[in-house]
Amino acid sequence: MARKVAEVFVDTLVQAGVTRVYGVVGDSLNGLTNTIRQNKAIEWLHVRNEEAGAFAAGAEAHVTGKLAVCAGSCGPGNMHLINGLYDCHRSRVPVLAIAAQVPSQEIGSGYFQETHPEHLFKDCSYYCEMVSQADQMPRVLGIAMRTAIAKRGVAVVVIPGDVLARECSAATLALGIHDSAPLIRPSDNELHQAADLLNGAQKVTILGGAGCEGAHGELVALAARLKAPIVHALRGKEFIEYDNPYDVGMTGLLGFSSGYHAMMNCDALLMLGTDFPYPQFYPKKAKILQVDLRGEQIGRRTPVDLGLIGNVKDTLDALTPLLQEKKDRSYLDICLDHYKQTRKGLDDLATGEPGRTPIHPQFVAKVVDELAADDAVFTCDVGTPTIWAARYLHMNGRRRLLGSFIHGSMANALPQAIGVQASHPGRQVISLSGDGGLAMLLGEVLTLRQLKAPVKIVVFNNSSLGFVELEMKAAGLVDYGTDLVNPNFAQLAESAGIFGVRVEKPEDLRSAVSRAFEHDGPALIEVIVNRQELSMPPSITAEQALGFSLYMVRAVFSGRGDEVIDLAKTNLIR
Repeated sequence: MARKVAEVFVDTLVQAGVTRVYGVVGDSLNGLTNTIRQNKAIEWLHVRNEEAGAFAAGAEAHVTGKLAVCAGSCGPGNMHLINGLYDCHRSRVPVLAIAAQVPSQEIGSGYFQETHPEHLFKDCSYYCEMVSQADQMPRVLGIAMRTAIAKRGVAVVVIPGDVLARECSAATLALGIHDSAPLIRPSDNELHQAADLLNGAQKVTILGGAGCEGAHGELVALAARLKAPIVHALRGKEFIEYDNPYDVGMTGLLGFSSGYHAMMNCDALLMLGTDFPYPQFYPKKAKILQVDLRGEQIGRRTPVDLGLIGNVKDTLDALTPLLQEKKDRSYLDICLDHYKQTRKGLDDLATGEPGRTPIHPQFVAKVVDELAADDAVFTCDVGTPTIWAARYLHMNGRRRLLGSFIHGSMANALPQAIGVQASHPGRQVISLSGDGGLAMLLGEVLTLRQLKAPVKIVVFNNSSLGFVELEMKAAGLVDYGTDLVNPNFAQLAESAGIFGVRVEKPEDLRSAVSRAFEHDGPALIEVIVNRQELSMPPSITAEQALGFSLYMVRAVFSGRGDEVIDLAKTNLIR
């Protein structure tokens, strides 16, 4: 018996293990949403903005490693997906996006809400095709899902609403694959070349990224043999930092001086599963080896002496036995001591002296870290929340950390938290939100209430786009256009039926966070933090120093000398 296209579509999703679809309903999606309504194996998760739905799907895919799905109705509905899908695609998580289209007979006529999704999604997907015939759908859907899984990225199926309602003679499709994790490593000859290079080096540093997921034991064993400090890129933090006696912190604009110096002073750098983007943080004289599953990424950030295509775990399994164990650990000890001092300096900044306001944001991150569950999942907005998360959250092999670390979009943290909570209902999920990021997709606070999702939102309220202000100061500019006139976010949450608490004094912070974390349901903790807090980069260039000096002069001559004084009080007098 023939079934509707929508029925075959939904059954195919269910058979592939999909249990929810994030989106906003619309008439061009009616066939799909009505079918989901009648199927007990899958649910529709109603968000307030399709962009949030895409972020949520990406977060689910990140923490589960499995295909997640979002959908948007025709025209504006699926266009709202684009920003979230860019983040999913650049973060390399498997996501299927369903983009509804106007009635098929109207395509090309300039019809109401007509767009051309095949072109719109081209740059944020590996696959994007339109279904125009009923029996075409299973094949296109299968290709899309396999592509998203195998390539770890976004695939888009465009389908007109009327096609969803047609009869389809095809059976429910079995994908034939669910996870794509083949054994991939370089050839024996390449491995011996790498071993010769590393064996001949005196001071080896390892830089690891997100590609080190699942290779923690192999990574530590490699460092032990090479007596090599391990630096991590931001996306590698959750996979590298914990139980690691060779860890010397992070490098990059948000990183530590210890990570920077371990990179710049080595004579051989081994890059593992990282596309760390900043050329100025790579050593200029060291030999560089790069291991990456995607060969096209090798050498695109800095010149390399040897590139190896392979999975990090599989490559290290084959490479480590070829390496001679180094006896001299003097360089490692220097790097570890530098990290110890750097870590102490960072921890000294995370203080909350009673009565001293506004609160240091570092102190907020430290308290959250101490009170969070051992298996908490953290999401963080771009800008200063990402800085504090990178520097003060401790990973332990069970905790997870998500953000828009490559695409760099505002407003990601709360939608990502929704996706994590939906797929892990018994787990503590904490969104570290900036006031600007939270306000941008503020409607998703209502989504929490509607879904009864017990996400805990920590809002760093400094009434500004704080990181943008830092960038302006470093460039010698007086900040402009960064002020935010905020509501009382805690009262706003309470008005929506969500537990809300506002913290203005450091002595009140710990009890407020504890009460919110213990609350059985969604909660929002608004903390008034210092706007003038500086986050120093690991290395300050002459241009940055000059730029900051120019900023201070210009601020004074603009009648804003009080801001310069406040800046000095905040960062020099602790």
